[in-house]
Amino acid sequence: MKHSTEIYCSQMPLAVYREVAAHLRQVVGVSVTLTPQEMGEFNYQQSQIGSLCLEYEGSEEQVQQVQSILDYYAQKHGAWQEKS
Repeated sequence: MKHSTEIYCSQMPLAVYREVAAHLRQVVGVSVTLTPQEMGEFNYQQSQIGSLCLEYEGSEEQVQQVQSILDYYAQKHGAWQEKS
C-alpha cells in the first residue's frame, strides 16, 4: 500500500526541515519534497517551508522508521500537523 502525506510544523526553521528531509531520504523507498511557504509577506516567526510531502510504499519497517524520525523532530520542535 502506497502512503502519501503532507505535514508541517509552523515553528520549524528551514535548516531543520532540510535536516528532516535528508534523514527521511535515508529510508529506502521514501520520497520527500519540501514545498515553499505560501504566505504573502515574509515573517521571521514562521517557517519558510509550507510543508513536507512524503511518499513511500508503507512496509511495516518503513512506517516504523518514518514515524520514529518524525517523532524525534516533533519532540524538539513541536507536533507535526497534516496539511489540508
